[in-house]
Amino acid sequence: MPTDDSSHAQPVNPNPRHIAIIMDGNGRWAQKRFMPRAMGHQAGVKTVRKIVEYCANQKIEVLSLFAFSSENWRRPETEVSLLMALFMATLQREINKLDRNNIRLRFIGDRSAFPEKLQQKMAEGEAQTEHNTALTLVIAANYGGHWDICQAFQKISQKIAAGELAQQDITETLINQHLSTADLPEPDLFIRTGGEQRVSNFMLWQLAYAEMYFTPALWPDFDQNTLAEAINSFKGRQRRFGHTGEQVLNKSNTP
Repeated sequence: MPTDDSSHAQPVNPNPRHIAIIMDGNGRWAQKRFMPRAMGHQAGVKTVRKIVEYCANQKIEVLSLFAFSSENWRRPETEVSLLMALFMATLQREINKLDRNNIRLRFIGDRSAFPEKLQQKMAEGEAQTEHNTALTLVIAANYGGHWDICQAFQKISQKIAAGELAQQDITETLINQHLSTADLPEPDLFIRTGGEQRVSNFMLWQLAYAEMYFTPALWPDFDQNTLAEAINSFKGRQRRFGHTGEQVLNKSNTP
């Protein structure tokens, strides 16, 4: 006869507050279809729309997408130029849609390397949507985790030089307050598509306690069902944050 073991059941996590995704596989998706790599990036934009809509409907607070890393400048010049043109065209087309759907747009990364018109469009998109509350969509563009930590320490060192801070004031909390994501919850769930299993310099500080989910699906093939699988995997995991499994279970069973 089965026994009731509900008191020892694994606690189920709620939906992640913040999902961070490396959108990998656009180029390979196109090559498999004997198409130019640019066609893969265009297909990837369509996937972004679907995933943003799904996250908004699921009441996810923050969705961060790694769109262009600080290392991506090493790609062929023609591909980089196409990516910049696609980035600009997508912003021009999507900002009003995001605003109508109450989605806030944020960019993180070093914008100084981008063309001036693109920088202006990024700023306009942030300003237009800054008061929206349904979902914060973070686009990491010319972003790297090393860059993020370096710029945080640059800001802190400037304050030390100005006498506003002392060296002993440097804590994890202080560093976190100077990262580009300072006003956002840290990612709960990190997803990488395309079959690779590495974080590739994305949110190195912020991902310290994120649950990792890797899928072989190339980004243009990633859809709402695949994301739902990742979220369900997250919900079934025991997040211990340094505690033992028993401590987590006891805490979850405490009224």
